[in-house]
Amino acid sequence: MPKIALVVEYDGTRYHGFQYQENANTVQAELEKAIKRLTNESIRVLAASRTDAGVHAKGQVVSFRTQAQLSGKVWVQGLDYYLPADVAVKEAWPVSDGFDVRRDAVRREYRYSIFNNRVRSPFRVQYAHFFPQPLDIEAMDRASRLLEGEHDLASFTPMPVKAARGTVRTVCEARVTRQGDLVHFSMAANSFLPHQIRHTVGALLQVGRGRLGVTDFEQIVQARHPGLAGPAAPPRGLCLMKVQYLKVLGNQEDENI
Repeated sequence: MPKIALVVEYDGTRYHGFQYQENANTVQAELEKAIKRLTNESIRVLAASRTDAGVHAKGQVVSFRTQAQLSGKVWVQGLDYYLPADVAVKEAWPVSDGFDVRRDAVRREYRYSIFNNRVRSPFRVQYAHFFPQPLDIEAMDRASRLLEGEHDLASFTPMPVKAARGTVRTVCEARVTRQGDLVHFSMAANSFLPHQIRHTVGALLQVGRGRLGVTDFEQIVQARHPGLAGPAAPPRGLCLMKVQYLKVLGNQEDENI
């Protein structure tokens, strides 16, 4: 049975996360309903990253098995016809039978956006955390770079993690930058702990306000104590930007996802 991979974009505002839940609106449920309407198949889709309630995505990747023999163009146009306006399929490829959308991902990139202005904006409210106090961006960036490399990041998740998975992660890049009144925290890693980025942003905002020094932030990293970093920033500012793989999707290398 053929396997298909999709690149999916969504506004997570009205969803209780990506993953299917009974009696809750989720992105996975909307995708599966659209596939059912297009192919008349009841199919379970798997995602590269299970984004939380209120979190957005520009480059989520999902895969599923299907008996439908459709081109990539038809998958994109057909699913977008049935999906709600806040979910869109951007690209579609056939993939090998052994492709694992979660385990084969080598890099996931997230971005957290902060609207740093004295006055709130109705046009930013769904996609950025409003933070009116002045921020020391240079200090926040120096603190964020301490996360790069392989570290035990237990301090940045609010809950104990199963021993089998552990809390050590490899962070490829962590940066804080400013573009006008928007401050972006960008982080790329092989995988992430539950709520890791939102707790990281909460701690970085304390650095930006001068309530924590860069050395204090480093001590939080080294403490490896669940729940130490924070408080968690709200989900609206977080977006899954890209998932990267080393394997080939269809006839293209997945440099675009």
